[in-house]
Amino acid sequence: MAESLVSIQIIPTTKNGEDSIPFVDEAIQIIEQSGVSYQVNPLETTMEGELAELLNIIEKMNERLHELGCPSIISQVKIYSRKDKQASMQDLTKKYR
Repeated sequence: MAESLVSIQIIPTTKNGEDSIPFVDEAIQIIEQSGVSYQVNPLETTMEGELAELLNIIEKMNERLHELGCPSIISQVKIYSRKDKQASMQDLTKKYR
């Protein structure tokens, strides 16, 4: 059961001022490879799962972007966590869909 929703907006700087979108795409690929449920939105990506697992994914995203040569990265993270029932993107947004 997913107990948390974590949204991340990752903002890498690039060595030579390159477009950051390919690096953001690489970070999203880390999420995709993890197997957790996620949704890409225009300004952030939201994941569902166990909090420790989701934070580990964020750590891997940052590590990968450093491996690709990004000298610095800003990771803006939002966390919604529940213990009494499942945390779900669908439940939180269904009245808007």
